[in-house]
Amino acid sequence: MNLKEANEIFRRAIIKAYFEPQMLKMDYRKSQARHPSIPEDGLTLDNVLHLYFDVATGNDYPDGDEWFSVEYIFPHSVKLPDSLKGPDYFTTLSVSDGKHYWRHRELVRFKYGKSKKLGESLEYLDKKYKELSKSLHDSGVINQLD
Repeated sequence: MNLKEANEIFRRAIIKAYFEPQMLKMDYRKSQARHPSIPEDGLTLDNVLHLYFDVATGNDYPDGDEWFSVEYIFPHSVKLPDSLKGPDYFTTLSVSDGKHYWRHRELVRFKYGKSKKLGESLEYLDKKYKELSKSLHDSGVINQLD
């Protein structure tokens, strides 16, 4: 087994053993929406925004066992206001049939040296989810959904 494979197994184990159970305790639930490139299940609070863990990203870092990426997906091919577009909010994610979803990516460091910071990372994921979800609701884009 090479380092890339070992890091992916480690990240997946941390997600399955810590992050997902903790988020389920925080009233998140399994998402019914499918991510176009991440095969694992996502999580959602409000069934508007969906969170997915990307275990492959982080392989390029020398300390790749300390990082993973999270994608927050708004799985609707609707127009967003310009104020919600860009790296601080949402960028497009192409899906089939010329449609697109909206996504926000975050690189999350869940371990620093020998001291684990899982709790801080969990709080950050939840805070970012709620911030992005609130921005979608406040913009009125939710009213565009079928």
